Amino acid sequence: MAIKTIFEPFRIKTVEPLRITTRQERDSILKKAGYNLFSVRAEDVLIDLLTDSGTAAMSARQWAGLIDGDESYAGARSFYRFENTVKDLTGFKHIIPTHQGRAAEKILFNIMGGQGKVIPNNTHFDTTRANIEVSGAEAVDLPVKEALIPSLVKDFKGNMDITALERLLKEKGREHIPLVMMTVTNNSCAGQPASMGCIRRVSELCRSYKIPFFIDACRFAENAWFVKTREPGCKGRSVKQLAQEMFSYADGCTMSGKKDGLVNIGGFLAMNDDELAQKARNILIVTEGFPTYGGLAGRDLEAFAQGLEEVVDEDYLKYRIRSTEYVVEKLDALGVPVFKPAGGHAVYLDAKAFLPHVPPQHYPGHAIACALYLEGGIRSCEIGSVMFGKTDPATGEFQPAMLEMVRLAIPRRVYTQSHMDYVVECLAEVFAQRDKIRGMRIVWEPPILRHFTARFEPL
Repeated sequence: MAIKTIFEPFRIKTVEPLRITTRQERDSILKKAGYNLFSVRAEDVLIDLLTDSGTAAMSARQWAGLIDGDESYAGARSFYRFENTVKDLTGFKHIIPTHQGRAAEKILFNIMGGQGKVIPNNTHFDTTRANIEVSGAEAVDLPVKEALIPSLVKDFKGNMDITALERLLKEKGREHIPLVMMTVTNNSCAGQPASMGCIRRVSELCRSYKIPFFIDACRFAENAWFVKTREPGCKGRSVKQLAQEMFSYADGCTMSGKKDGLVNIGGFLAMNDDELAQKARNILIVTEGFPTYGGLAGRDLEAFAQGLEEVVDEDYLKYRIRSTEYVVEKLDALGVPVFKPAGGHAVYLDAKAFLPHVPPQHYPGHAIACALYLEGGIRSCEIGSVMFGKTDPATGEFQPAMLEMVRLAIPRRVYTQSHMDYVVECLAEVFAQRDKIRGMRIVWEPPILRHFTARFEPL
């Protein structure tokens, strides 16, 4: 028979109680946190959709790996298991562990960034952009035009604009473009996937200009699932085979294992270039640790290796992607403006359409996120002009983000369908009261990555 019910392809072995707060309590909590959901204590959150990074529930075999981990300082058995697993998956020659993805980015751009350099991407996410800009280089986003239309249903809205990339490569040349990156799936464009055809074409362009091509591989397995189910000629191939092909087009990658590594900490930098790898290891030793642990305990490397094997399981990926689609379909049926089609790791609300009366400089996405926490204790994350907007220092003119969104990132193997039904109910209530929601203003902000620690107040 055709089974329609979404069910979790696992059994729950351990449970963690959730604290249910009152609206009055949440109002006080929100004010105390300066209306920044990153500053709210986790114990005061009922459903935590702030991020899918490091929030996964580990499997029984991963927990067993924590006990089995080899904690030797140098040459630990757990490192070699991890290295072999990553090499089998990616095919890259050099595997350099780091404590998380942004540490891999920091090392890479410390070497390849710098003043006068330009680094294109389909769309950079926050820490990638920050690490590029801290080095003095310029981060350039080249999304396809379809990515900027939330209501448009089209496959592979996470692609890079090939024409724009070729134009940039011709204009800047090898001397100014040290590498090209692609983020899969494209987090800043609503978790939309990139097609194998686009990845291949970017690779061909880079090789014709002799410029290295790197993949931000945080959600490689989810991207490979979309390729398998949407791209012609890929349906009969396994997710692992498609991931291996995807990596074969690149010269290296960065990865936060806190996403598709199914672990709570860990990342890596991988590449084929011997000279670049040596430079990276030199920085690693100073900042992260010895090359066979790179800031991670042996137990973390063991769990990471196991997670990379589990994440390409197709029963898991089918459940994972369908669960996100389920929420998008429910919200769409209620008229709540959502980014379509559903992405992999998160549900994205179209904040412009949700609050048309709140302009970008008053941060509609952040206002919705605060309203949702107040309504039901649900924590989410603005991805819009708080995260990516800026003020031109020369003119004082506000430059909004390309998209104004709220991301409800779904932790892997953590919440059930009833939890998601509760999220839908709360969002429906917030949407019904949308005319009463005011914008926000920033009363204090740090010089970089302001969304993590800025303080706000309602207008």
